[in-house]
Amino acid sequence: MRVLVSDKFPSEGLQVLEQAAGIELDYQPGLTAEQLLEAVAEVDALIVRSGTAITEELFQAANKLQVIGRAGVGTRNLDLEAANRKGVVVMHTPFGSTTTTAEHTIAMIFALARQIPAASQSTKNGEWEADRFLGIEVAGKTLGVLGAGKIGRLVIERALALKMKPFVYDPYLTEDTVRTLGAEQVGFEDLLSRSDFLTLHTPYNAETANILNSETLARIKPGCHVINCATGGLIDEEALAEAIKSGRVAGAAIDVFSKEPPGADNPLLKLEQVICTPHLRTATRDAQVNVTVQVANQVVDLLTKGIIVNAVNVPSISADLLATLRPHLELAERLGSFLAQLYGKGLKEVRIEYAGTVTNNPTEPLTMAALKGILKPMVGSEVNFINAPFLAKERCIRVTETRSQSTRGFSSMIRLEVVGADGENSVCGALFGEDDYRIVRVNGCNVEALPNGHLLVLFNEDHPGIIGFIGQLLGEAKINIAGMNLTRHSIDGQAVSLINVDSCIPGETLEKLRAHEYIVAAHQIIL
Repeated sequence: MRVLVSDKFPSEGLQVLEQAAGIELDYQPGLTAEQLLEAVAEVDALIVRSGTAITEELFQAANKLQVIGRAGVGTRNLDLEAANRKGVVVMHTPFGSTTTTAEHTIAMIFALARQIPAASQSTKNGEWEADRFLGIEVAGKTLGVLGAGKIGRLVIERALALKMKPFVYDPYLTEDTVRTLGAEQVGFEDLLSRSDFLTLHTPYNAETANILNSETLARIKPGCHVINCATGGLIDEEALAEAIKSGRVAGAAIDVFSKEPPGADNPLLKLEQVICTPHLRTATRDAQVNVTVQVANQVVDLLTKGIIVNAVNVPSISADLLATLRPHLELAERLGSFLAQLYGKGLKEVRIEYAGTVTNNPTEPLTMAALKGILKPMVGSEVNFINAPFLAKERCIRVTETRSQSTRGFSSMIRLEVVGADGENSVCGALFGEDDYRIVRVNGCNVEALPNGHLLVLFNEDHPGIIGFIGQLLGEAKINIAGMNLTRHSIDGQAVSLINVDSCIPGETLEKLRAHEYIVAAHQIIL
């Protein structure tokens, strides 16, 4: 079987493929888009890094493609929907570079504290300015950690060894979990106002986009240092530059940018107080070898033994069973994502109930899918079907699973319930056909909505005129309604609305909905 490697690979990773029985290695780094389309026509596997864009056109050109291996964590360069339609397994290596990223963060903290880059450049320029580069000690300083996933935890561990005082803001973790890390759980405002150093370790999503902006930076502790080795888009870069110029922020160390490479007009590039590195968080010899050897072994195992490890889009099951379970897998994952986006704060327990014909097959893969959906908004691309149970256990989330033949009106149904900071909340989904699945119940209220795209979820008091108000407000924002389902427990009780829309709802429109006297809550869910 033929394996194409289209990005630069260290020799250790190539050797795994060269020495595997029944594998023919085709190593062609640096192909153009046109050359890649021609090269994938007859390959069984494609291994890439971030330099190769995997588009729907590529999947159409790949006649025999079974698996894509991504050496690294992120999958932004892959069209996962096209991979699913084509039935191609997509694997990544979620933990191969966590240590390297954590170490780069610590290096950035030291470089900021002692102004090492600027001092080095000054000395090379023939200056000897010891008095100018007066640094600070990191021992005894407070370290604010925004997001305590795998990398955030490693940073905390190293910060404790340096005698720093770590604070954590991670709304998806319980206080007990944070305490076991040796850190103190605080609210977002406290994190801003108490941190001498603030480091970001959260995925990019609607909740975290530009989480450091002009408003939040205005509330940050004067003299704070900001570090971002996580992902671009978390910081409003112009606002950060202004905060540094004003002296509110003492300095910043930025490894990832909203646009990469950053444009020459990026204001951060012009400030001496800012340390910029070109996405080096995983750029060590050790990490490169780790992720490439790991992904090469994963691809070989799938092609030669049928074993799937660290797959992003499928669990470890046979191809025949995958075809049978795929609608249930997609439903379970979307139900999990739905609940997480509504009620994912401080999760302590996840309860999953399978009823009807879904119990005719193994349900363990469905539980993995549900947990993947629940954890994705919290930890980002790090989570996959294989490691989702491990990550749930790591976050002290108890998972229970039950099976029943009774379906309460449906031939096949999945019910998810989460217990956390928002109490106990549930969602049910059912299959109506081979590829037709829908949300059918939310917190006991019967509904019927397609779990895909943009979904507006409203909880409101049952009063006349609410539906008209919603329609008018969305119309004014040029938001087209694709489907609307409304239900209630009783007359004059609380109603639940699930509204499918064709595009993202602006934040100001959501705020207008929430400001209505009879609307209790309004949430935008993206599935």
